[in-house]
Amino acid sequence: MEKFQTLHSSAVPLPLENIDTDQIIPARFLKATTRKGFGENLFRDWRCNADGTPKPDFVLNDARYSGQILLAGKNFGCGSSREHAAWALYDAGFRVVISSYFADIFRGNALNTGLLPLQVTDAELSSLFALVEQDADTQFIVNLPEQTLHVPATNQTIHFDIDPYKKECLINGYDDIDFLVSQKPAIEAYEQRRTWAW
Repeated sequence: MEKFQTLHSSAVPLPLENIDTDQIIPARFLKATTRKGFGENLFRDWRCNADGTPKPDFVLNDARYSGQILLAGKNFGCGSSREHAAWALYDAGFRVVISSYFADIFRGNALNTGLLPLQVTDAELSSLFALVEQDADTQFIVNLPEQTLHVPATNQTIHFDIDPYKKECLINGYDDIDFLVSQKPAIEAYEQRRTWAW
């Protein structure tokens, strides 16, 4: 995974609640055996017509909006447990999803993929949507070490929670195996000190 420390980016607004994993990546696109290539089918049924042509009214097809942050409605990632939903978002270039609530399984899959699910309050989410609606170029600064989301335009700073272990993994670009390997010196030192009892 890529290391994640601080991200400066605009946001793509998707103010819909209860976006489930089948809407994020439809089941018919789950045939690949690697994590690559899912991004091209992200929100496929919302983004494209049946003939594959883009729907001009969908936000990902709107040239006004870009960035590595997806600003989404409450209860994002509900539905089936497919990890491909997080893979598709990451493969499409998103590094952060901001919502006021995430489905637990999606949250875990996102963190395992290197995608930060950043949870804010309902009121904070509404204010962020309003800012982006007023100015599509509104910038956000996500500081993972400090666990803050800062909005320079309003000087607003929002603190967010994250599991300490997953925070360490994101900052260092570790998956679970990488983390264990990083602990090898400590494990070896412990084994040297350990008193064996048979």
